[in-house]
Amino acid sequence: PMSRWYEHKIPPPVIDLAIGVLMWVLARAVPSAQLWPVEPLSIATLAGLCVAFAGGLVALAGALEFNRARTTVNPLAPHKARALVTMGIYRFTRNPMYLGMLLGLVGWGVYLGNAAAWLALPLFVVLLNQLQIKGEERVLRERFGDDYARYTARVRRWL
Repeated sequence: PMSRWYEHKIPPPVIDLAIGVLMWVLARAVPSAQLWPVEPLSIATLAGLCVAFAGGLVALAGALEFNRARTTVNPLAPHKARALVTMGIYRFTRNPMYLGMLLGLVGWGVYLGNAAAWLALPLFVVLLNQLQIKGEERVLRERFGDDYARYTARVRRWL
């Protein structure tokens, strides 16, 4: 199967940042959707920071496993993968770096405290699935065949 023209063109951190900005814009555009006030030392701020920090740890765990396996972490070049990584955090999610980004956005959404901002979270998942993950999966299926098929049968894409 051929790759799609739109795959692996936008680095996932750029998508993550764009969705974060969109969340901020939505929160400002729909003040009536505010669920709680944004205050520097509130429980919501602490909770948002904790969720975002956990997301950072999840993403870091994925990157460290790639490093341990001596394979590329470059999301724009999945064809350079030298190993199928299935250990560590990859036993629970096939995409811990993207899951970590999503958790960072969830933390941002908690901090913003605005229901309208959370509408952007499914968009992040859809964009990552379409622009990045499906193409990566195709490349990994071609490179690692049955090993990859067995891995995808036991570990989910996100969680």
